[in-house]
Amino acid sequence: MLFLIKIFPEISIKSRPVRKRFVRQLRKNIRSVVKLLDDTATVTGAWDIIEIETVANQAVAAGNDLRANLVEQLARIPGIALVQEVDKFPLTDMEGILQICLSLFTERLAGKRFAVRCKRSGRHPFKSVDVEKYVGGGLNQQTEAAGVKLVNPDVAVALEIRQDLLFVIRQQLQGLGGYPLGCQDSVLSLISGGFDSSVSSYLCIKRGLQTHYCFFNLGGRAHELAVKEVALFLWMKYHSTHRVKFISVPFEPVVAEILNHIDNSQMGVVLKRMMLRAADEIARQMQINALVTGESVAQVSSQTLPNLAVIDAAAESLVLRPLSTSNKQEIIDIARAIGTEEFSRNIPEYCAVISKNPTTRAKREQIEHEETRFDFAVLDEAVKNAKHQLITELVEDFEQEAAEVKIVSKIEVGHTVIDIRHPSELESRPLVLDQSTTATEVINIPFYQLRTSFTSLDKDRHFLLFCDKGMMSRLHAAHLLDEGFANVAVLDLSHCVTIGE
Repeated sequence: MLFLIKIFPEISIKSRPVRKRFVRQLRKNIRSVVKLLDDTATVTGAWDIIEIETVANQAVAAGNDLRANLVEQLARIPGIALVQEVDKFPLTDMEGILQICLSLFTERLAGKRFAVRCKRSGRHPFKSVDVEKYVGGGLNQQTEAAGVKLVNPDVAVALEIRQDLLFVIRQQLQGLGGYPLGCQDSVLSLISGGFDSSVSSYLCIKRGLQTHYCFFNLGGRAHELAVKEVALFLWMKYHSTHRVKFISVPFEPVVAEILNHIDNSQMGVVLKRMMLRAADEIARQMQINALVTGESVAQVSSQTLPNLAVIDAAAESLVLRPLSTSNKQEIIDIARAIGTEEFSRNIPEYCAVISKNPTTRAKREQIEHEETRFDFAVLDEAVKNAKHQLITELVEDFEQEAAEVKIVSKIEVGHTVIDIRHPSELESRPLVLDQSTTATEVINIPFYQLRTSFTSLDKDRHFLLFCDKGMMSRLHAAHLLDEGFANVAVLDLSHCVTIGE
């Protein structure tokens, strides 16, 4: 199999040294993802096109599963505008191009209306439109096609000529766009797990910013688990090529201090200022110069321009707000597209618990006067007790207090498999058990619903949690064991299942 990767158009207008650096980084990121699926794959290209090639025997053995996995993973890498699966041929004359198209499209065109699209770069004795006319006429005459239809055809015969090579495009998928991770600096995203902070984190990732996560825990271990799910999901899906950290700050004492000493109307602004102060110090320790929040102007009462100005004054770091002019429906639409909508919907907005009769036009002098009654040693202690983890180590936080999670590779009688992957993953790559386990029951409960759904399951049955990389399943198995459920383990992907066949 051969794939052509088209880079994000903004990269192509950079200066030559910057463009080469960006493409080099993108190639490195692609290689780190592709090698996990096929360690013999080659990734080449140095300017505006990157080629990915897998060896033929592995492609045949893996079939559509390898193809689907590659396309899915490539479409999620920042910096890629278009993913094309292609066949490559030496460029011949017009008749040679027609013969190639006849061999590939004759069956597909039967009874269909089609159009030929040709893009061309390099010097040739013909134009792109000449190829379209010649090949289109030949296909129309020598196949059972229903005719030519230039607008919205049933089948598009897509060709690309580059110098002395002809590429016939089998399928193409829109990429994520943006800049390659590793080309921009790092940011620290203040994530609550809700729609706004999840989407703002994603938009930073898409722009090539290495995004670390800072969580202010206001709701106990259940709140922390839910937010870790969001961060882990975003990392696995969009920026697993880079190591990032998840920092959890115990903020309940800070909230208690605010409730006890700050005027009711000023509490919301003071809380946000305390969060920025804490994040600012954590960012300084990590040598990060920018913070990211999910705030949108006027979406809630604390997010007016006067309030935001007063809030920002508490931090020395640059504060980025990718959603500053987005409305709520636009944010939810993005959350739905990236896969975070469902579990963000179930995470409460804990900041709202102290936002009674909030001010919409905060005055810095008044806020600073209110803060004179706040014991900043409480804030310092929260920052000191913040827990820093690599995002791949999140499960350890739960496993330390829970019984050791059992990993099994054999499904026994009485076992029920719970596929906890996101619904979009279930649709594109369904779980298929091998013949020896065909009698086993498989149920689908997305990980963001597992905590509330597990208690309704039969306690006499033994459940095996399954996900692609095992991270989510280990995280939830550890949590369920800690909650007292002994009938749960993790199913190892590598033995008794296949995906997407």
